[in-house]
Amino acid sequence: MRMRRGAPDFILFLTVLILLSIGLVMVFSASAYFAGDPEGPFKDPFHFFKRQLFGAALGILAMLFMMKYDYRNLKKWVGPMLVIAFVMLVAVLIPGVGMEVLGARRWIDLGFISFQPSELVKIFIIIFIAYGLSQKKERILNLGTGLLPFLLITGLAALLILAQPDLGTAATLCGTIFIMLFAAGARGGHLAALAGLGFAAVAAAIYFEPYRMKRFTAFLDPEADPTGAGWNILNALMSLASGGLLGMGLGQGRHSKFLFLPERHTDFIFAAIGEELGFIGGCLVILLFILLAWRGFRIAITCPDSFGSLLAAGLVSGIVLQAFVNIGVVTGSLPVTGITLPFVSFGSTSLIFSMMGVGILLNISRYSSRM
Repeated sequence: MRMRRGAPDFILFLTVLILLSIGLVMVFSASAYFAGDPEGPFKDPFHFFKRQLFGAALGILAMLFMMKYDYRNLKKWVGPMLVIAFVMLVAVLIPGVGMEVLGARRWIDLGFISFQPSELVKIFIIIFIAYGLSQKKERILNLGTGLLPFLLITGLAALLILAQPDLGTAATLCGTIFIMLFAAGARGGHLAALAGLGFAAVAAAIYFEPYRMKRFTAFLDPEADPTGAGWNILNALMSLASGGLLGMGLGQGRHSKFLFLPERHTDFIFAAIGEELGFIGGCLVILLFILLAWRGFRIAITCPDSFGSLLAAGLVSGIVLQAFVNIGVVTGSLPVTGITLPFVSFGSTSLIFSMMGVGILLNISRYSSRM
């Protein structure tokens, strides 16, 4: 099918660059005091900022490349992508290959950068599912021959990610595929059953893992263990509350500077934003993600082919769900889980592959009809 190519979605492009800029500023602000400690391991206040800037540069290059690369050519790579995805998920669990940090084996050390395979795997799985669903068409209404192959692939990937352990990423991946199945026209009864099974699986993953159970009980009543499991939630909420309407000023956050706020430049960077930029700054970040969701789903709706439409829906869903979970954790709306805020939190792998996903979205937007 021949399609006319136009300009990429400028609003989406600008939105992502604004989020990226906010992230660079806040990573430096939240990490400079800790990283610059002369008695600490880094002794350089710009340590995390320089690494994030390097990741941002690679991410922009990846975005620009994928923006030029015709997304329809991705179809011929779905087989190798799926194989590579599962090889990486298995490899990261092997001692000596996967790097263990704080009890989690989620990274592979490449020397110049720590690579988190699950971030790339999410994109590969989304591309594979989008291609498969576009081929199934009306057969998606059948559970056995329509849905089951995608459920098995997604379930196996989620189990391997859960083994790292990384419940947040596994749940986000499953949520993304669920939205793609909905967009593809799966039966409502099948989706309801899947949602029920999903909630039951998350509940079991929490109940049978003591540290997750502690986090869940702390979510219900963080003040019951203020110096233990409730520490992260309470300090995140105090950081947000101390910012007030306008914030304490950029670089003036006390909870992050005095190290009360945990993971201040990664998982809990939204709390640092709330403390330093206030309610208005936090709302700005949320509105930018809402704008990203609008432009992304608009691209999915107006794309002329089913593969591009489902691919766009999956990519934007993955980003927005991750942002929703992260902000939910920081505001005490969801139990604590280790998941970053896309484009904003420190983390080169997440940043690079999030930007790559946006590049694919921008390429799809070049073929979408204008509304």
